[in-house]
Amino acid sequence: MTIDLKNLTIAKAAEGLKKGSFTSVQLTQAYLDEIAKRDGDIHAYLEVFADTLQSAEAADIRIKNGTAGPLTGIPMAIKDNILIQDKIASSASKMLEKYKATYDATVIAKLKKEGVVFIGRTNMDEFAMGGSTENSAFGVTHNPHETSRVAGGTSGGSAAAVASNMTLAALGSDTGGSIRQPASFCGVVGLKPTYGAVSRYGLIAAVSSFDQIGPVTRTVADAEIIFNAIKGRDTKDGTTIESGDGKTAVTYLPSRMGKKKPIVGIPRSFLSMGGIDPDVKKSFEESEKRFKDMGYEIRDIELPSNQYALPVYYILNFAEVSSNMARFDAVKYGLHVNGKDSIDDYFESRRAGLGKEVIRRILLGTYVLSSGYYDAYYNRANAVRSMITDDFLKAFESVDIIATPTTPSTAFKIGEKASDPVAMYLEDIFTVTANLTGLPALSIPCGTAIKEGKSLPIGLQLTARHGDEKTLFEAGKDFLGE
Repeated sequence: MTIDLKNLTIAKAAEGLKKGSFTSVQLTQAYLDEIAKRDGDIHAYLEVFADTLQSAEAADIRIKNGTAGPLTGIPMAIKDNILIQDKIASSASKMLEKYKATYDATVIAKLKKEGVVFIGRTNMDEFAMGGSTENSAFGVTHNPHETSRVAGGTSGGSAAAVASNMTLAALGSDTGGSIRQPASFCGVVGLKPTYGAVSRYGLIAAVSSFDQIGPVTRTVADAEIIFNAIKGRDTKDGTTIESGDGKTAVTYLPSRMGKKKPIVGIPRSFLSMGGIDPDVKKSFEESEKRFKDMGYEIRDIELPSNQYALPVYYILNFAEVSSNMARFDAVKYGLHVNGKDSIDDYFESRRAGLGKEVIRRILLGTYVLSSGYYDAYYNRANAVRSMITDDFLKAFESVDIIATPTTPSTAFKIGEKASDPVAMYLEDIFTVTANLTGLPALSIPCGTAIKEGKSLPIGLQLTARHGDEKTLFEAGKDFLGE
């Protein structure tokens, strides 16, 4: 039978499974067929699991028994840094190429309980460091809209798999835009939840104070369904919260959604900076007009400390990377290369197991944490991080959502920025603030641009108060007409 994968949503799939229009095995096989047909050109997957159809059969039994939930039998891809017991989780690195997870990440345990069918693990930038999925040790992921261009990163494999109909949904992780940027480049929906809303237990850490697991989907409604399934406090992760509980260090404010249309804030002076592609700027202006036409009030806001966001983000990023990567010492787990002695083992193993971008960040992070530079860089960056957060909280006293482009450009050519890390880092200018502040942010498709005869997606980013994913979902669905 033929299943219309292009127009399928989680709700439609769940209804089809419930009615018996198709089985989970048939649905999963349709995605496996699409992977066989397309992934040779895209390389979204590092592995397609051999037991996928067995999982689908188990889901079909639950559906027949009447014990299915909204995600039972739904095929989903998982980023390669999220642990699934007895499956390889390499974080796209030679260091962990043969590492098999000994336990499930909390999000995986929750999705297993829901009866989700895991198709495979998706490609990414090594240890979630990069912005294009060019830094994978196992090859580049290509953009489904134009295979000479990047899919974005670090969750490029997840975004490309969803965009090319090789899965119905996927999980990614977001450190500084790692879900939202590839979602923008690939023309899909990506959510970075409030920091602590989703457990990080079982996520291979890149930057612990920034990382958040979130969904990549075709629609905002699908992202909401997955978020509701994976969110919540976890005793195994002390940073987790119950959304909106008011018992944490972050400030929760009530949403206006349901009472009147949310007020949309535009950081006009921040958007006037150079470097934004004219097509992206035009699409953003059209999105602003669309909100106005839909009855949303638009207000200009000021975020004066935003000009420091990118350097602050990368100082803190490098510092935490340096600390987190210290665990890969060729002793406990991961790649081991024999050297002349135990110290040489350490250096040889890291030299063979880690890529250039990871090494660059370790070196720079060690520098900013070193004696004599700790106060000048790391402590000062933390102080400015607080200033940036305060600016956003002040802005949210008068608006409900802050809108910006997701990225300053459309997907760039593979190799175009590979030799210029600063140019690559500038792609994160709009996304890093959500990770610095812990705020939730959603990227939704808002238009396209023609580049060299190809239509490339453009994303719109919506940011809300801590714990207020609900407003993001409602505004996003409203904007897209879902």
